[in-house]
Amino acid sequence: MDSARSIIEELKIKVLQANLPSEISEKLLNLLKFTPSGAELEGVVNYINLVLSLPFEKYTQDILDLNRAKQILDKNHFGLQSVKDRILEYLSVLILHQQTRQINEFHAPILAFIGLVGTGKTSLAYSIAESLGRPLIRIPFGGLGDPATLRGSSRIRPDSEPSQIIKAIKSAKVSNPVILLDEIDRVAEQQRVDIMGVLVELLDPAQNQAFMDHYLDFPYDLSQVLFIATANNTGNIATAVLDRLEPIIMPSYSDEEKLTIGKNYLLPKALTEAGINSGILNIDETVWPMILRPLGFDSGIRSLSRSLQTICRKVARKKVEGESGPFKITKENIGEFLSG
Repeated sequence: MDSARSIIEELKIKVLQANLPSEISEKLLNLLKFTPSGAELEGVVNYINLVLSLPFEKYTQDILDLNRAKQILDKNHFGLQSVKDRILEYLSVLILHQQTRQINEFHAPILAFIGLVGTGKTSLAYSIAESLGRPLIRIPFGGLGDPATLRGSSRIRPDSEPSQIIKAIKSAKVSNPVILLDEIDRVAEQQRVDIMGVLVELLDPAQNQAFMDHYLDFPYDLSQVLFIATANNTGNIATAVLDRLEPIIMPSYSDEEKLTIGKNYLLPKALTEAGINSGILNIDETVWPMILRPLGFDSGIRSLSRSLQTICRKVARKKVEGESGPFKITKENIGEFLSG
């Protein structure tokens, strides 16, 4: 019991010293008026430590530099000019609102990148976060089957925990991160209606300024969070959610664009990841069509990236086994480097 009292007193000091909203401090101190024990004490400690770790009223200062944003987009993505233009228009609006000191009243549109696998949806979200200087937290929706993942679960349950949204805020350490809602069309069918209902609340500026997480049991302001969504298509997204999104359709890459991306973006990255020098690997021009389309038509670049990673890993193994190189990939030996 003495140990429990000691823990409670330490928590009271932490709460009193923390810069929390007054109503939340009062709520936590009320929890500590009694001395719980065992599992109950552990639950109270976990809850209060989580609340103390949340970044109330802490925000990053946006980097609103359009030229810098353009450079980042061009550095990270080849082509996609219409998509880049839309992102730069979005950032321009942010800049104007900042200049007129209306940024706190401005609710940014929820950009939603819609397109097939490998067309660059997720990486564009990372580029936007990099441009703004905000941390990005990704929440995958593929196979998501429990609305509590987004809403949190009540502390009366033994397996209770906060929502992925609150965990993202905690991880970002600021209340205005970029939160990527990835593949929102791929939630489990049996819970789709409930999950879409939570999404409406998350994405609606009239509601998300007082988002109620069942674990927290008090509203948290998400109005300054920049949500970005991705989806393969819109068919499985509720109309109410679509109404709150600004869809940006991702174009498919042509073979010419994929060739440029493969040579200038993906191959250097694959070489670096494999720990080998670019000077020891040469890919014959006649081989690139076989690398671009190993499985036939592919609108994205994911399979191209995997093929180049496979080639580089094979070269890395040959180096470790004693071959000095250089290694030339030709039509005659491409099968050896792409197998497995």
